[in-house]
Amino acid sequence: MAEKITLLQLQKAVGGSAAAFRSVTRLQPVGGEGDKLFPATYSEGKYATEKRRIPGEAELVDCVLLNSVQSEANHAELALKDAVDGGEIDIPVIEVDLSKTAEFRKPLANLTSLDVPHRLADAILRDSVLGDGTRFQASVHAKSWSRANLWNATPVYELCPTALLFGMWGSPDKPGGLGSKFERAYVSEVVAVDITGPKDRFGFRIDPLEARNKILLKPSDGGFSISQGKDGVKPSELNHGNILFESTNAGIRCRYAEQTTVISLGALRKLRFPQEMQNDAARDKAGRTVLAALGLCAAVLASERGTSLRSRCHLWPEAPRQWELLEVPGQAPRVFAISGEEAVALLGEAVAAAKAVGLGWMEEKLMLTPSPELLDLIQRSQEVSAADSGGGE
Repeated sequence: MAEKITLLQLQKAVGGSAAAFRSVTRLQPVGGEGDKLFPATYSEGKYATEKRRIPGEAELVDCVLLNSVQSEANHAELALKDAVDGGEIDIPVIEVDLSKTAEFRKPLANLTSLDVPHRLADAILRDSVLGDGTRFQASVHAKSWSRANLWNATPVYELCPTALLFGMWGSPDKPGGLGSKFERAYVSEVVAVDITGPKDRFGFRIDPLEARNKILLKPSDGGFSISQGKDGVKPSELNHGNILFESTNAGIRCRYAEQTTVISLGALRKLRFPQEMQNDAARDKAGRTVLAALGLCAAVLASERGTSLRSRCHLWPEAPRQWELLEVPGQAPRVFAISGEEAVALLGEAVAAAKAVGLGWMEEKLMLTPSPELLDLIQRSQEVSAADSGGGE
């Protein structure tokens, strides 16, 4: 029977020589074993395929990526965001108020440090301002973490600990690939194993109005008119009429899908959390323990939200999810089970233990508003997009 993960066990794993927590879960389509799935598509609409060897089998099998490491991290961050919004957990969050976009063509919801792609180093945060008009990149918050690195991760921990868990590369002045680099400690992906499937897909979108392609339409702003000459376009070009489609994205069938999630304790041990530039072993261990608990919490909450990746790619575990602790080489891993409720409680205990040794973080949400130039960029971009799609001037 699987053990429960306690704070003491987590502290011993982080402070010892254990390599990682690992969860390997087999999944099947919600439509049943062998039902069709649609993987993610990449450049030119292609699937990310590769051959893999299944333990105990001699032949290589075709596999395809269903959800990438980056996308899995985003799913985990959204699960944490839901937990923050629901009052289940309390972690630092930076939020950009986009209510002023209500007057734009396309209103936008607020974005947080759990939404933006480069986390704390994202340009959306950089180009937003605090309540007193100070640009975020010039604020005391940014100045604090601008010199952060592996030997002093405290400023990032205080503002955006998820950046230390999911990885970040940037600085307040040089976001998105320049500046301090923190490797991913949380790595997850979903792969379909031993795949088969048709190479092409064909079909019709049937128009209930039965608009005919022999009639030509002359597009105009916000509508069209019937063309009397040869200067028009087919109704199908304006999404009227029956539309024939063909695609190489015909979906796949697989023996099973597999989700592999790893929380690297080795990566977390590289992080130090000094106070006033003085090393403190107790703070280091406490900070690493919080991040490990945060990773477990993110993974478990994301799993409980369900694995609905996209249209026609909804998966269901074959068995309850379990975690393994890779503790001693050559020995079988210790097996743990943990629910979302237990993971939330474990995170709370770890945060409290860190505060007890002087390692705390931002407890109030940091609110930003877009700078005037960022608002202008958003508005102009929407106008260009509308014009390019025929909906603008």
